[in-house]
Amino acid sequence: MKFSKLDLLTLLISLFIFSSCNKSNTLGLDLDPNNAIQGNLVDTLTISTRTVTDDPLTTYLGTGGSNPTRYPLGFLNDPDFGTSQASLALSVSTPGNTAYTFGTNPVIDSAVLVLPYSTQFYGDTTSSVYTVNVHQLKSNMDNETSFVSNREWKYDAAVYGTYSAKIKPTTPFKITSIVTGAADTLKSVVPQMRIKLSNSFVQQNIANLSTAQLLNRPSFTDVFKGLYLTASTTGTGGIMFMNFASNSKLEVYYKRQNATTTTAIDTVYAEFAVGTTSGPVAAKVDHTWSTGVQAQLAAPKQQFTTTYLQPLAGLRTKISFPSLKNLLNTIGGRIVINKAELLVDVSNGTDAVFPALQNLTLYRLDIAGQRSYLPDNTAGLSSGVDPRAAAQFFSYDTTKKQYKFILTAYLQDILDGKTMDYGTYIAPTAPEYSIGSSVSIANRSIIGSFQNTTNRVKLNIYYTKIN
Repeated sequence: MKFSKLDLLTLLISLFIFSSCNKSNTLGLDLDPNNAIQGNLVDTLTISTRTVTDDPLTTYLGTGGSNPTRYPLGFLNDPDFGTSQASLALSVSTPGNTAYTFGTNPVIDSAVLVLPYSTQFYGDTTSSVYTVNVHQLKSNMDNETSFVSNREWKYDAAVYGTYSAKIKPTTPFKITSIVTGAADTLKSVVPQMRIKLSNSFVQQNIANLSTAQLLNRPSFTDVFKGLYLTASTTGTGGIMFMNFASNSKLEVYYKRQNATTTTAIDTVYAEFAVGTTSGPVAAKVDHTWSTGVQAQLAAPKQQFTTTYLQPLAGLRTKISFPSLKNLLNTIGGRIVINKAELLVDVSNGTDAVFPALQNLTLYRLDIAGQRSYLPDNTAGLSSGVDPRAAAQFFSYDTTKKQYKFILTAYLQDILDGKTMDYGTYIAPTAPEYSIGSSVSIANRSIIGSFQNTTNRVKLNIYYTKIN
């Protein structure tokens, strides 16, 4: 097909009103020239982007709820973003969530908090040394109703266990397993963090409890409130992710008097459950932002050359298209959008040390201020699928370091007056994909704005004019 230029007057008006570039081609065969539809490209519409804080999110939805697939723990020093600290509040349950007895004269040999790593890790595993301290919670997590990521949890200042070493989140290793009534054996375990707790702490707060206090989970958590983990680091640090779906636990090894021979001593192993299938687990995230981030948050009306995207309930980018409303007036009639794509570049050099996000989402707010899917992004939903949904709403080009979103139906609805832009946002998302905030990833990105001459955000609208 042969491309033909729009008339000079229309082109000048387009450039003056919304700085747009129009290219057209004639679509269709054997059509009346008076009714011909022109195919056009508008590719320089003004785009406004601002860095804004993301919403806190709920990190626990019950033992049968859709809980995070990974929970963050760590401390990350990022010169572009600042520091991020992820802590964990953990409830602990009796073995099997049922009654347990330690027997006669129990004496703790050792107690180890076992936290299996998830497959995700973000940061430095080469030189940074991580310190994780274990405290005791002051409130029973079972009685709580709020598990948002910015909640302050009260805990004892005393430290009852410490892990201090480099992190090896993908390396399995062997441990000595104590077998009741048999010889100790070596066994391989999945990659995990093992934190030895104070024997006296476990003796006093668990082993010495009464039969009534060990009767079941509710009676136990009334006296043993739970554990709180804080992290610090040397150097760059990073955020590790823990898997609380299974195999996380408090291993307790102890000796007790034999039930039939009073002079004999038994060595016993007990496994106290820690994880989302037995009780609450909650993440607490704190961000101390860099001067660059603070400058953008303090000037919400100013357009900067970049904006920030940070998971862990950190930062997102609000995006709007102020010249879109002038498009129909400039073109001089109604249009059908054949395709609209938003191209977003990672700002050059900002991912050299810290890899950029591989997944982003684009969502809108409804009239009630709630997050809603764009009609183009409903293909994977179980209900409410828009027939115009894109087969591939989002993609990331690792070579170009460019994100692409399809928003054809969304912009068409705005132009047709079927929907209002109550707020549209670009935000980090986990590989599992959602429009909600995520505590399951730590990658971050700095993206170019419309004023960035090297990494300019761009909207391509391919349309046909209806004569």
